[in-house]
Amino acid sequence: MLRLTRRAVLFVMLALAGALPAGASEFSDDLAARRARVMERVGPDTMVILLSAPARVYSNDVNYEYRQDSNLYYLTGITQEDTILVLMPGNVSRREILFVRDRNPEREHWTGLLLGREAARERTGIGTVLSSSAFDAFLGGVFSRQGYGASFDEKEMAAFFSALEGGRAKVALAMESAEPGDPPTRPQVFLQGLRDRFVGYTPIDITPALRTLRMVKTPYELKMLTTATDISSEGQMAGMRAAAPGVYEYQVKAAIEAVHRARGAVSWAYPSIVGSGPNANILHYPEAERQMQAGELLLVDAAANFGYQASDITRTYPVSGTFSKEQREIYELVLRAQEEAIKASRPGATLASIHARTVEVLKEGLLALGLITDAAGMQYAMWFTHGTSHFIGIDVHDVGGRNDLLAPGMTFTIEPGLYIRQSVLDNLPKTPANLELISKIQAAVTKYADIGVRIEDSFVMEANGVRNLSGAVPKTVRDVEAFMRARRTAASGGR
Repeated sequence: MLRLTRRAVLFVMLALAGALPAGASEFSDDLAARRARVMERVGPDTMVILLSAPARVYSNDVNYEYRQDSNLYYLTGITQEDTILVLMPGNVSRREILFVRDRNPEREHWTGLLLGREAARERTGIGTVLSSSAFDAFLGGVFSRQGYGASFDEKEMAAFFSALEGGRAKVALAMESAEPGDPPTRPQVFLQGLRDRFVGYTPIDITPALRTLRMVKTPYELKMLTTATDISSEGQMAGMRAAAPGVYEYQVKAAIEAVHRARGAVSWAYPSIVGSGPNANILHYPEAERQMQAGELLLVDAAANFGYQASDITRTYPVSGTFSKEQREIYELVLRAQEEAIKASRPGATLASIHARTVEVLKEGLLALGLITDAAGMQYAMWFTHGTSHFIGIDVHDVGGRNDLLAPGMTFTIEPGLYIRQSVLDNLPKTPANLELISKIQAAVTKYADIGVRIEDSFVMEANGVRNLSGAVPKTVRDVEAFMRARRTAASGGR
């Protein structure tokens, strides 16, 4: 019988709890560097408090699969509920304090191992890890300027105590916005409770600082995102192999998501979109229940979440293996728009400028195809109904805005699409101008009706331009058709 050392036992516990990523030391070092950058930005008069996401009820006593708050994960790598991170940059030595749920053997018998204090210390690189049950008492000690236990005395916390006394103290929370009429968010509820109990500080929003940091990925994050995209690319090609006339959309979806789990992805990055025929024109088509028919296109927008990094890939391909003339014309226009958008993607550009270039190309092509009559106006928006790009990272629609200047380390998508639906013309107000437009483009709309095409890849900005992380998935008409032919040959045993 082998004798395990204390560290070996901890290693096994971390692995069983799903808490030990590949390159654990590299990950904890990266987390420590992220926290250091946050503390540098907020200064010694500030206490940062980040709360874990609440569990969400799916039905009765069954919860949805737990998903950690993105900002808390960014700074801790902890994926369990009842976790709180406190950063106090002005402290002498204990500037990072993590609160985690206590181990509970009875609970763990039902729901799996919890990440206890020692394992949390190993994963995060945070030296001071306390029980979540101690958090309220800790806050009381801080705001009363009495301290908490021997480790957090007046000397250790002198900077923040001085800020409290002088009216300079700030408490930073991630104050995510809520839509009008929505219930208060967890940080909003927490802040109200804090105001009811304590005075002498100013609440501030830490979100802008975290947003700026999260927009530029660390080398470790890029490694995780690259793996996520490799898995997603393999999944997309598995879907292409599964697609055929008579196959159901859910069978393609199953083939894709089986690859995600088999390769160790946490989950999908977003609910997989698998839409055939007219369903390709539903941007976030959810059902995946239709049987595919010969001659149709299949649009698949599906990707994996690996290490809490979300990729995003879309491909559109012919179920029978060959594009029709009309399908090819729409497809090649969308592909040309993506190619021109890639050329426009360079350091200093913005997602808005990339979108503008995409629109220029689509307008020119739609005019040539007879689907619009005026390339100067907004007619193109009948068929191109979304933005070209969004940032990716911990969230598939990650932090960052359309007018932020792109810089090395930023990651984003480029995803032009065209969706030709007769319903667009049917629902136009019957004004004289619209009736004239309809008369001029109806023939083209009938010709291309029900064709929906989107092409999307995940990119990282580098010093000399973008690098396509998902370029392994066939994309040109020639490559797509060759892949589909090879799929059929393999399925028939080479006959």
